[in-house]
Amino acid sequence: MAEWLYEAGIGEARAALVSRGRIWKARIELAGGGPREGAVARARLVEINGPRTGKVTLADRGGDALLEPLPRGVTQGATLTVRIVREGIVERGRLRLPKAVPADGAPHPGLTLRDRIAATGLPVRECRAHEPDRLEEAGWSEVLDEALTGDIAFPGGWLRMAITPAMTLFDVDGAPPHGPLSIAAAHAVAQALERHGIGGSIGIDFPTLADKAERQAVAEAIDAALPQPFERTAINGFGFMQVVRRRARASLPEQIMADPVGHAARALLRQFERLPPPAPDTHIVPEPVARWLARRPELTDELARRTGVAAHFVAEERR
Repeated sequence: MAEWLYEAGIGEARAALVSRGRIWKARIELAGGGPREGAVARARLVEINGPRTGKVTLADRGGDALLEPLPRGVTQGATLTVRIVREGIVERGRLRLPKAVPADGAPHPGLTLRDRIAATGLPVRECRAHEPDRLEEAGWSEVLDEALTGDIAFPGGWLRMAITPAMTLFDVDGAPPHGPLSIAAAHAVAQALERHGIGGSIGIDFPTLADKAERQAVAEAIDAALPQPFERTAINGFGFMQVVRRRARASLPEQIMADPVGHAARALLRQFERLPPPAPDTHIVPEPVARWLARRPELTDELARRTGVAAHFVAEERR
């Protein structure tokens, strides 16, 4: 039976949809992130960029967001209510602002990751540090490694995933015959999109296929394997297909790429939290991680609260 595994970690919450012993969806929500998708907030229009777009500053230190469309007759400096339809995304070190639309109703913060998985109607199992590591048993580290390296194996071949500001690209490799390889790859891509929460524009570079019938069979495999809603092109003569899905927030690979040192630090905090007592009071970590944690004492304090030991982080010596 499918169930969600949920872990309220230090600095991030984690969730994985697990069925038949493997992870089908993996999600991370950072603590203290920007406004969540679905949030409704009061905002002030601080900039008009054109007839239909502008920039607003959200109340209660919510930061800035892009507003589209502009309500008719609104002027710069006006106050209005907006709803977040896409969260902020960091692309190569540059923040792509959240996107908002005009809205009505009382302000509210939007659903947390815990709220979203509960809303699916599937069972949610709360995972705690003193219990067996069910996330790891289901393949959590392997999924994170996929997101970090972009290498995804499937029967008969492998995918190479690359994240760009314009789209997420999948390159299909494997031995011929290319028809069956591409059908297997179509299923693997669909599963990867769901597993890593990838939306927006997606490009898939299949091997060059022999004829229109083979290309149609691969397209039908995408249609069967990828949940709606999405739009796609046909596969062209060079084997390329474009898929477009709704994008409400950063994918798992985008989250890791936005702050790889922070990702490594939070993973180590998870590891340290799970150490059996008595927990050590000193941890040797890579120098970038030590500097990152030194700027966030609240995370060290939380580790101490959970383990009962005031931990110190020492940068490992360079050789």
